[in-house]
Amino acid sequence: MSAIACPICASLRVEEFLRRRSVPAHQNLIIRDRAAALDIPKGDLALSVCRDCGFVFNKAYDKRLLSYGGQYDNDQASSPLFRDYLSEIIGHLIFEKKLRKKRIVEIGCGNGLFLKRLCERGGNSGLGFDPSYTGPRDFLGGRVRFAKKYFQDMDRTLSAEAVICRHVIEHEPEPMTLLGAVRRYTGDDTRSKVFFETPSVEWILEKGAFWDFFYEHCSYFSQSSLITAFQRSGFQVEKVGRTFGDQYIWLEAGSSGSADPETHPERVQVLAERFAGWEKNLIGNWQDRISGFHSAGPVALWGAGAKGVTFANLLDPPGSLISCVIDLNPNKQGGFIPGTGHPIVSVQDIPGYKIATAIVMNSNYTEECRNLLQEAGLDIRLVEIDQSP
Repeated sequence: MSAIACPICASLRVEEFLRRRSVPAHQNLIIRDRAAALDIPKGDLALSVCRDCGFVFNKAYDKRLLSYGGQYDNDQASSPLFRDYLSEIIGHLIFEKKLRKKRIVEIGCGNGLFLKRLCERGGNSGLGFDPSYTGPRDFLGGRVRFAKKYFQDMDRTLSAEAVICRHVIEHEPEPMTLLGAVRRYTGDDTRSKVFFETPSVEWILEKGAFWDFFYEHCSYFSQSSLITAFQRSGFQVEKVGRTFGDQYIWLEAGSSGSADPETHPERVQVLAERFAGWEKNLIGNWQDRISGFHSAGPVALWGAGAKGVTFANLLDPPGSLISCVIDLNPNKQGGFIPGTGHPIVSVQDIPGYKIATAIVMNSNYTEECRNLLQEAGLDIRLVEIDQSP
């Protein structure tokens, strides 16, 4: 077989460190029928790390298995904590980056909430792209518009002073194609700024978060590999750092500038090798823990996003240890987890399942979960999942 080159730097020094067979291709589809949830299309994970730039990607990825249409929903804004986080980002863009009365393009706008709030608070106009968008096409008297399609190279008469892309590039098997399109769109206009956010593979590897590797995400970035990708696309990276409890990378770039961030790709290689040695024991330890929880009463997961779906498929494929998955997103409630068919329920549904222990799939939300249980008068043990090994 021919060697597979790194999609970012084209290096052939690529090493596989994680392989999983037949995992659910989708983690965020709304599925109302349990049989359909069990029959979800599946693919393989063959995660590989580039020794030269630190990029991690699924070399077995087949994009034909996925469809980001109207039944796709990865919205997190039902959580007050996450809404507060979005407000922080919007405040940063408006007050620190001066995005006021500007033209903004958002790639992968989801349900449009972020773009609408950014335009409303900052007096901006905006155009959002997303094939999964559902809803009215115009807001704020036409100042905000939405296109139910993927972003592609656009006519420069539709120029924008800011391009925002949050949690999209990790879904792209050829991220340089996306960045090339954005670079051509922004051109040499020094006023145009680009803002990207994506999960941090360093956080996943540091934490041993085996539940954070799944099929929808075929491209995993460290700060180094994201900087490299932007530089190779002709951008000047102005700022890069980690946010949301270090789980995300936030990068700001333009067509010119003087910043020259350092890259350390060797760190990801070391972390990936360590993770490969950990994973089997990590999964085994959690299987033992869940069995122990189950002996004391029914167990639930809290979070029906990609983390919860992956965890359920790895730890309880027959659905015998985990009774249900709690989620605040009303669109997901009443549905079923892809691959395993675990029911997705609301906080109000918990008493019917007599839950004794709930495993919180993201410790950022532990306090919020605790408050919701207290408001509902429920006494349930909460267990945080993402503690370092």
